Amino acid sequence: MARLPRLTLANQAHHVIQRGNNGAEIFIDVQDRQTMLDLLREMARRFDVDVHAYVLMPDHFHLLLTPRTAEALPQLMQAVGRSYVRYFNNRHGRSGTLWEGRYRCTVLQAEEWLIPTMVSMDLNPVRAGLVQKAADWPWSSYGANAGLRNDALVSPHRMFWTLGNTPFARDAAYAQAVEAGLASSDQERISHAAMRGWALGDEAFIEKLQQQTERRVKRQRAGRPPKSVQTSEE
Repeated sequence: MARLPRLTLANQAHHVIQRGNNGAEIFIDVQDRQTMLDLLREMARRFDVDVHAYVLMPDHFHLLLTPRTAEALPQLMQAVGRSYVRYFNNRHGRSGTLWEGRYRCTVLQAEEWLIPTMVSMDLNPVRAGLVQKAADWPWSSYGANAGLRNDALVSPHRMFWTLGNTPFARDAAYAQAVEAGLASSDQERISHAAMRGWALGDEAFIEKLQQQTERRVKRQRAGRPPKSVQTSEE
């Protein structure tokens, strides 16, 4: 069965995952990670994409972003991917592919899923056993969104501003959300949607998205469609 094309829509929040080939590390040291962040900053400006959150793991990375055109997200990922592979191969004396196929991507309903997805991303290093707390991992946007440091890459989403009336209140509320964590069911939905490419949101959101694209945005039920029921008066 042919793979569905990735769904990318202007002015919608997207969760993106890119993994290393065969689980190989894509970031060896500080210079590698800093190079990736520099590329993301450059390309986000070039293609008019707002990056709301990110986390760089040893063998993959996550982005939460909003492109201003439908073409901006794939343009950003292609430019970052090609530039980083060229840099990485030259620096580490290797050749060939670095990525595990194409990146994964899903559109999500910001009102319901933006903050939970940010929390999921920031807890990734904790779940992986790399650190005890999200604040201990320097290669994520947690520090910026929790008010611990400035980060030129991060552009807060409008839903982040609803967390409080002042920067201090928003930072504290987000830190508390990360501390509280996610229900396992929410974590599973976030991961499944991103890996499968299905939109993440309620039925009204899904229906509205479907009106904007011919590409299916949710999984169809297994099995044949039900036959129409005919009625007759006897």
